[in-house]
Amino acid sequence: MIETRHLYYFLAVAREQNITRAADTLHITQPTLSKQLMDLEHQLGKQLFIRGKRTVTLTEEGTYLRSKAQEMIDLMEKTEAAFHEDNKTVSGDIHLGCGETRVMEYITDVFKQIHLEYPKIHFHIYSADADNVLEKLDKGLLDIGLLLGPLRREKYDYIDIHQKDTYGLLMPKNCTLASQSAITVEQMKDLPLIFSQQAFLGHQELEWFGVDYSALNVVATYNLIFNATFMVEKGLGYALCLDNLVNIDGNRKLTFRPIAPELSIKSYIVMKKYQAFSPPVKIFMNKIKNIL
Repeated sequence: MIETRHLYYFLAVAREQNITRAADTLHITQPTLSKQLMDLEHQLGKQLFIRGKRTVTLTEEGTYLRSKAQEMIDLMEKTEAAFHEDNKTVSGDIHLGCGETRVMEYITDVFKQIHLEYPKIHFHIYSADADNVLEKLDKGLLDIGLLLGPLRREKYDYIDIHQKDTYGLLMPKNCTLASQSAITVEQMKDLPLIFSQQAFLGHQELEWFGVDYSALNVVATYNLIFNATFMVEKGLGYALCLDNLVNIDGNRKLTFRPIAPELSIKSYIVMKKYQAFSPPVKIFMNKIKNIL
């Protein structure tokens, strides 16, 4: 009979397509994981993986086992959860990585609902750009990500949560452009711009510019918007950013103007394919799906 741990090990390798990375996420050594996989193949009498120099791919039998293994794991976890109907007994952590976005207000509402029903669940937010969030997802340090799309990559699953952010320019309150209600793309071509690194490096496709990046005067880049606000205040340039990320009603001498016509980007919940979620993360995912 196949042991449960063999199913978890197998799914981890199928997800990572790399034995070393899978071993890291499972917190076991690479030789130990390799031996467990060979034991599983020997038990079934079938080759499950084609082993390359850097990646492993599933055979036809491996693809079949992947679907069945996930069904078995889900059934076992659902059966176990049925014996813990008291909400107060559900405990654990939800680790979410995200970029800077107003959509976190929407996610926080879901967190609040969960906290009221499951007071022993704790929430951990890691704020960074998409590359860092995906890296931590790969290493198993985060359960899920909230990222701006499109970021389509084969190894991840995406849930469109039907929320969006709107682009605009952050600028000094006393500049000439502040008298306008919006800024056109044509005007932007003549301005000193401060870009997020994600946009500057092309990780967020800004096809709506209609021009090459070389036609834009990008004088600086930023990772998170807060430090970029000081460059804007000092007159270094105009920061391309999303609305509602900077408090422009306080003592800062800043204002925000949207780009016309509207330029917006959608948000997605991102997770690794075939990932086995903990009970708290499953509760979060069910809440999101019910809302949608």
